[in-house]
Amino acid sequence: MGATRAIVGLGNPGPDYDGTRHNVGFALVDHLAARWGFGPFRREGPTRVSRDMVRGREVWLLKPTTYMNRSGAALVALREEPSFDPATDLLVVVDEAALPVGRFRLRSKGSAGGHNGLRSVEGALQGQDYARLRIGVGPVPPDYDDMADFVLDRFEPDEARAIDELLDPAADAVETWLEFGIEIAMTRHNRTGPSPSP
Repeated sequence: MGATRAIVGLGNPGPDYDGTRHNVGFALVDHLAARWGFGPFRREGPTRVSRDMVRGREVWLLKPTTYMNRSGAALVALREEPSFDPATDLLVVVDEAALPVGRFRLRSKGSAGGHNGLRSVEGALQGQDYARLRIGVGPVPPDYDDMADFVLDRFEPDEARAIDELLDPAADAVETWLEFGIEIAMTRHNRTGPSPSP
């Protein structure tokens, strides 16, 4: 068996933030837990964790209980695992306003791009070499002056349907990452990501 793999969904805790654009990372992690038959999430320090085996490998699903700008605190337990290498063993799921609703993209590394959650993860890891799955929540309408207002708003009904339809294809991409790594996952799924609903 290889090293533990961790999938960290970024979001804000509490019912006030359920269904907001910023919380699509939580939505995918919850979907994976249901798809794989994981047990309930349990509080461990600054995160909620569910662990089980997927295809012969231990997988941790994590949802930080801090707010978005302190998401990196959830990685402390992982960093204490001697065999854990963020470059191969970590996938962060995050909202992306530069992608339209209904699309996702995998990246093997890169900058935080102004995203406070990724900035916190980057600070905790002291580097940018970790995979991320970016779920589209855009485009930002012109009547939003503040990006924070946009990402903390809830989806319109048609957007929410598009996100629901995205969860299984995104979960397929996560499973490819688990089995074959980020480069093959990018090749397979970045080209065939779902199109927005009409």
